[in-house]
Amino acid sequence: MTTNQTNEATNKAPSHIAYTVRDREGKKAFWTRIGSVWPHADGKGYTVQLEAVPLDGRITLRVASEKKE
Repeated sequence: MTTNQTNEATNKAPSHIAYTVRDREGKKAFWTRIGSVWPHADGKGYTVQLEAVPLDGRITLRVASEKKE
């Protein structure tokens, strides 16, 4: 991906949000936002921009929504 394509993707709102999810015994899971995802213009892939990496290597992607998370 070229720098121009990366800039175009990051100037638009993301289609998905990347989270790491930590399960806690007897409590609700703890979700931490770690990045954003944008679809490619040709519809054949995605750009994933992570700001952190989960310790267990598991990333959950959810459709971005207007409501506060």
